[in-house]
Amino acid sequence: YGGVTIDQIAAKHIGQDTPLPSLEVATEEEGGGAACDGTYGCAYGRTISFRTPTTPLPMEFDAKKAFEKVFGRGKGDAERRAVSRDYQSLLDMTLTEASDLKRKLGPHDRSLVDDYLDSVREIERRIELLGQRDLSKVDLPDVPVARPSFDTLLKLQFDLIVAAFQANMTRIVSYMMAAEVSNQSYAHIGVPEAFHPLSHHADNKAAMEKLALVQRYHTGVFTEFMTKLANVPDGDGGSILDNSIFLYGSNMSNSNVHNNFPLPTLVFG
Repeated sequence: YGGVTIDQIAAKHIGQDTPLPSLEVATEEEGGGAACDGTYGCAYGRTISFRTPTTPLPMEFDAKKAFEKVFGRGKGDAERRAVSRDYQSLLDMTLTEASDLKRKLGPHDRSLVDDYLDSVREIERRIELLGQRDLSKVDLPDVPVARPSFDTLLKLQFDLIVAAFQANMTRIVSYMMAAEVSNQSYAHIGVPEAFHPLSHHADNKAAMEKLALVQRYHTGVFTEFMTKLANVPDGDGGSILDNSIFLYGSNMSNSNVHNNFPLPTLVFG
Protein backbone atom coordinates (compact mmCIF):
# COMPACT_ATOMS: atom_id res chain seq x y z
CA TYR A 1 0.00 0.00 0.00
CA GLY A 2 0.97 3.61 -0.37
CA GLY A 3 -0.04 6.22 2.17
CA VAL A 4 -2.38 9.10 2.89
CA THR A 5 -1.94 11.69 0.12
CA ILE A 6 -0.83 15.19 1.00
CA ASP A 7 -4.16 16.75 0.01
CA GLN A 8 -5.97 14.66 2.61
CA ILE A 9 -3.40 15.51 5.26
CA ALA A 10 -4.12 19.17 4.51
CA ALA A 11 -7.88 18.52 4.54
CA LYS A 12 -7.69 17.29 8.12
CA HIS A 13 -6.03 20.55 9.20
CA ILE A 14 -7.65 23.26 7.05
CA GLY A 15 -10.60 21.57 5.35
CA GLN A 16 -13.16 21.49 8.13
CA ASP A 17 -14.28 25.12 7.93
CA THR A 18 -15.63 24.79 4.39
CA PRO A 19 -18.61 22.84 3.00
CA LEU A 20 -16.22 20.44 1.25
CA PRO A 21 -13.06 19.42 3.12
CA SER A 22 -11.61 18.56 -0.29
CA LEU A 23 -12.65 18.23 -3.92
CA GLU A 24 -11.40 15.64 -6.43
CA VAL A 25 -12.02 16.08 -10.16
CA ALA A 26 -10.80 14.49 -13.40
CA THR A 27 -11.32 14.58 -17.15
CA GLU A 28 -11.84 10.91 -17.92
CA GLU A 29 -14.35 8.40 -16.67
CA GLU A 30 -13.34 6.27 -13.71
CA GLY A 31 -11.93 3.04 -15.03
CA GLY A 32 -12.22 4.24 -18.63
CA GLY A 33 -8.57 3.46 -19.25
CA ALA A 34 -7.14 3.20 -15.78
CA ALA A 35 -4.16 0.96 -15.25
CA CYS A 36 -4.34 -2.04 -12.92
CA ASP A 37 -0.89 -2.33 -11.42
CA GLY A 38 0.15 -5.85 -10.50
CA THR A 39 1.35 -4.75 -7.08
CA TYR A 40 -1.13 -2.05 -6.09
CA GLY A 41 -4.29 -2.94 -8.03
CA CYS A 42 -6.62 -0.79 -10.13
CA ALA A 43 -7.32 1.97 -7.59
CA TYR A 44 -3.92 3.60 -8.10
CA GLY A 45 -4.69 4.35 -11.73
CA ARG A 46 -8.08 5.90 -11.06
CA THR A 47 -7.31 8.53 -8.49
CA ILE A 48 -4.49 10.63 -7.08
CA SER A 49 -6.17 11.12 -3.70
CA PHE A 50 -6.21 8.66 -0.78
CA ARG A 51 -8.01 9.38 2.50
CA THR A 52 -6.21 6.42 4.14
CA PRO A 53 -3.54 4.07 2.71
CA THR A 54 -6.37 1.77 1.60
CA THR A 55 -9.20 4.24 0.90
CA PRO A 56 -9.04 5.90 -2.54
CA LEU A 57 -11.28 8.89 -3.19
CA PRO A 58 -13.17 8.88 -6.51
CA MET A 59 -12.38 11.63 -9.00
CA GLU A 60 -15.50 13.32 -10.47
CA PHE A 61 -15.17 13.47 -14.26
CA ASP A 62 -18.73 14.72 -14.93
CA ALA A 63 -18.66 18.54 -14.87
CA LYS A 64 -22.37 18.80 -14.00
CA LYS A 65 -22.04 16.44 -11.04
CA ALA A 66 -18.90 18.24 -9.89
CA PHE A 67 -20.74 21.57 -10.04
CA GLU A 68 -23.67 20.18 -8.04
CA LYS A 69 -21.30 18.70 -5.46
CA VAL A 70 -19.73 22.11 -4.91
CA PHE A 71 -22.65 24.51 -5.30
CA GLY A 72 -25.72 22.29 -4.91
CA ARG A 73 -28.48 21.26 -7.26
CA GLY A 74 -30.69 23.77 -9.04
CA LYS A 75 -30.57 26.32 -11.84
CA GLY A 76 -30.12 29.35 -9.61
CA ASP A 77 -29.06 30.22 -6.08
CA ALA A 78 -32.67 30.40 -4.80
CA GLU A 79 -33.46 26.95 -6.18
CA ARG A 80 -30.20 25.54 -4.79
CA ARG A 81 -31.06 26.90 -1.33
CA ALA A 82 -34.53 25.33 -1.54
CA VAL A 83 -33.00 21.95 -2.36
CA SER A 84 -30.61 22.34 0.58
CA ARG A 85 -33.57 22.94 2.91
CA ASP A 86 -35.21 19.75 1.62
CA TYR A 87 -32.02 17.82 2.36
CA GLN A 88 -31.91 19.34 5.84
CA SER A 89 -35.47 18.16 6.55
CA LEU A 90 -34.54 14.62 5.48
CA LEU A 91 -31.44 14.69 7.67
CA ASP A 92 -33.46 15.84 10.69
CA MET A 93 -35.82 12.90 10.17
CA THR A 94 -32.90 10.49 9.78
CA LEU A 95 -31.19 11.66 12.96
CA THR A 96 -34.40 11.34 14.99
CA GLU A 97 -35.19 7.83 13.76
CA ALA A 98 -31.59 6.66 14.19
CA SER A 99 -31.53 7.95 17.77
CA ASP A 100 -34.75 6.03 18.52
CA LEU A 101 -33.26 2.90 16.95
CA LYS A 102 -30.10 3.06 19.09
CA ARG A 103 -32.12 2.51 22.28
CA LYS A 104 -33.19 -0.93 20.98
CA LEU A 105 -29.76 -2.19 19.92
CA GLY A 106 -26.84 -3.96 21.52
CA PRO A 107 -23.37 -2.39 21.95
CA HIS A 108 -21.96 -3.59 18.60
CA ASP A 109 -24.94 -2.42 16.56
CA ARG A 110 -25.02 0.89 18.44
CA SER A 111 -21.42 1.44 17.39
CA LEU A 112 -22.38 0.86 13.75
CA VAL A 113 -25.24 3.34 14.05
CA ASP A 114 -22.89 5.87 15.66
CA ASP A 115 -20.57 5.59 12.65
CA TYR A 116 -23.55 6.17 10.38
CA LEU A 117 -24.70 9.16 12.43
CA ASP A 118 -21.23 10.68 12.22
CA SER A 119 -21.53 10.56 8.44
CA VAL A 120 -24.99 12.14 8.58
CA ARG A 121 -23.75 14.91 10.88
CA GLU A 122 -20.90 15.62 8.45
CA ILE A 123 -23.47 16.05 5.65
CA GLU A 124 -25.53 18.25 7.96
CA ARG A 125 -22.47 20.38 8.69
CA ARG A 126 -21.76 20.84 5.00
CA ILE A 127 -25.35 21.82 4.23
CA GLU A 128 -25.30 24.37 7.04
CA LEU A 129 -22.13 25.89 5.62
CA LEU A 130 -23.66 25.87 2.14
CA GLY A 131 -26.54 27.95 3.49
CA GLN A 132 -24.06 30.58 4.70
CA ARG A 133 -22.31 30.99 1.37
CA ASP A 134 -22.35 34.25 -0.58
CA LEU A 135 -22.13 33.69 -4.32
CA SER A 136 -23.05 37.23 -5.32
CA LYS A 137 -19.48 38.05 -6.37
CA VAL A 138 -18.60 34.65 -7.81
CA ASP A 139 -18.59 34.10 -11.56
CA LEU A 140 -20.03 30.59 -11.77
CA PRO A 141 -19.12 28.67 -14.93
CA ASP A 142 -21.86 27.60 -17.34
CA VAL A 143 -22.07 23.82 -17.19
CA PRO A 144 -23.30 22.15 -20.40
CA VAL A 145 -26.04 19.53 -20.19
CA ALA A 146 -24.34 17.19 -22.68
CA ARG A 147 -20.81 15.94 -22.15
CA PRO A 148 -18.47 18.60 -23.61
CA SER A 149 -15.39 18.05 -25.73
CA PHE A 150 -12.20 17.11 -23.92
CA ASP A 151 -10.71 20.57 -24.39
CA THR A 152 -13.85 22.24 -23.02
CA LEU A 153 -14.08 19.82 -20.08
CA LEU A 154 -10.41 20.23 -19.16
CA LYS A 155 -10.81 24.01 -18.94
CA LEU A 156 -14.29 23.85 -17.40
CA GLN A 157 -13.06 21.81 -14.45
CA PHE A 158 -10.39 24.45 -13.84
CA ASP A 159 -13.07 27.19 -13.97
CA LEU A 160 -15.06 25.23 -11.41
CA ILE A 161 -12.02 25.07 -9.13
CA VAL A 162 -11.52 28.84 -9.44
CA ALA A 163 -15.17 29.44 -8.48
CA ALA A 164 -14.95 26.95 -5.59
CA PHE A 165 -11.92 28.75 -4.17
CA GLN A 166 -13.48 32.17 -4.74
CA ALA A 167 -16.65 31.17 -2.87
CA ASN A 168 -14.62 29.41 -0.14
CA MET A 169 -16.49 26.16 -0.79
CA THR A 170 -13.25 24.24 -0.37
CA ARG A 171 -9.57 24.96 0.13
CA ILE A 172 -8.14 21.73 -1.22
CA VAL A 173 -8.53 20.33 -4.73
CA SER A 174 -6.92 17.44 -6.59
CA TYR A 175 -7.26 17.37 -10.37
CA MET A 176 -6.24 14.41 -12.54
CA MET A 177 -5.92 16.10 -15.93
CA ALA A 178 -5.20 12.82 -17.74
CA ALA A 179 -6.07 9.33 -16.60
CA GLU A 180 -3.53 6.58 -16.16
CA VAL A 181 -3.15 4.69 -19.46
CA SER A 182 -5.23 7.39 -21.12
CA ASN A 183 -6.61 6.67 -24.59
CA GLN A 184 -7.64 10.30 -25.06
CA SER A 185 -6.63 11.71 -28.44
CA TYR A 186 -5.60 15.33 -29.00
CA ALA A 187 -6.79 15.96 -32.53
CA HIS A 188 -7.81 19.50 -31.54
CA ILE A 189 -4.10 20.40 -31.32
CA GLY A 190 -3.06 18.35 -34.33
CA VAL A 191 -2.24 15.10 -32.50
CA PRO A 192 -4.82 12.40 -33.37
CA GLU A 193 -2.94 9.65 -31.52
CA ALA A 194 -4.02 8.46 -28.07
CA PHE A 195 -1.98 9.82 -25.16
CA HIS A 196 -0.72 6.58 -23.61
CA PRO A 197 0.51 4.84 -26.79
CA LEU A 198 2.18 8.13 -27.74
CA SER A 199 3.99 8.18 -24.40
CA HIS A 200 5.78 4.96 -25.45
CA HIS A 201 7.55 6.78 -28.24
CA ALA A 202 10.46 4.32 -28.61
CA ASP A 203 12.76 7.34 -29.04
CA ASN A 204 11.09 8.07 -32.37
CA LYS A 205 11.63 11.76 -33.09
CA ALA A 206 8.23 12.34 -34.72
CA ALA A 207 6.40 10.65 -31.82
CA MET A 208 8.42 12.58 -29.24
CA GLU A 209 7.54 15.86 -30.95
CA LYS A 210 3.85 14.98 -30.83
CA LEU A 211 4.14 14.01 -27.16
CA ALA A 212 5.80 17.37 -26.49
CA LEU A 213 2.81 19.10 -28.13
CA VAL A 214 0.43 17.27 -25.77
CA GLN A 215 2.53 18.13 -22.73
CA ARG A 216 2.83 21.75 -23.86
CA TYR A 217 -0.95 21.86 -24.23
CA HIS A 218 -1.46 20.53 -20.68
CA THR A 219 0.92 23.06 -19.18
CA GLY A 220 -0.65 25.85 -21.25
CA VAL A 221 -4.11 25.12 -19.85
CA PHE A 222 -2.64 24.99 -16.35
CA THR A 223 -0.98 28.36 -16.97
CA GLU A 224 -4.38 29.84 -17.89
CA PHE A 225 -5.69 28.53 -14.55
CA MET A 226 -2.82 30.15 -12.66
CA THR A 227 -3.45 33.44 -14.46
CA LYS A 228 -7.13 33.42 -13.51
CA LEU A 229 -6.28 32.82 -9.85
CA ALA A 230 -3.73 35.64 -9.96
CA ASN A 231 -6.55 37.97 -11.06
CA VAL A 232 -9.04 36.99 -8.33
CA PRO A 233 -8.68 39.19 -5.21
CA ASP A 234 -8.37 37.37 -1.91
CA GLY A 235 -7.77 38.88 1.50
CA ASP A 236 -5.95 42.16 2.02
CA GLY A 237 -4.68 43.17 -1.39
CA GLY A 238 -3.49 39.75 -2.52
CA SER A 239 -4.91 37.17 -4.92
CA ILE A 240 -6.00 33.57 -4.51
CA LEU A 241 -2.71 32.56 -6.12
CA ASP A 242 -0.79 34.64 -3.56
CA ASN A 243 -2.48 32.78 -0.72
CA SER A 244 -2.26 29.25 -2.15
CA ILE A 245 0.20 26.49 -2.95
CA PHE A 246 -0.20 24.44 -6.15
CA LEU A 247 1.72 21.31 -7.04
CA TYR A 248 1.84 20.43 -10.74
CA GLY A 249 3.56 17.36 -12.09
CA SER A 250 3.54 13.92 -13.65
CA ASN A 251 3.84 10.31 -12.55
CA MET A 252 6.64 9.65 -15.03
CA SER A 253 10.07 11.04 -15.80
CA ASN A 254 10.65 8.95 -18.92
CA SER A 255 7.33 7.39 -19.87
CA ASN A 256 8.84 5.33 -22.65
CA VAL A 257 10.65 3.10 -20.13
CA HIS A 258 8.32 3.68 -17.14
CA ASN A 259 11.05 5.54 -15.28
CA ASN A 260 9.50 7.66 -12.53
CA PHE A 261 12.65 9.15 -11.06
CA PRO A 262 13.22 12.03 -10.89
CA LEU A 263 9.60 13.12 -11.22
CA PRO A 264 9.04 16.46 -12.98
CA THR A 265 7.37 18.63 -10.32
CA LEU A 266 6.61 22.34 -10.11
CA VAL A 267 5.33 24.34 -7.14
CA PHE A 268 3.42 27.64 -7.57
CA GLY A 269 1.88 30.19 -5.23
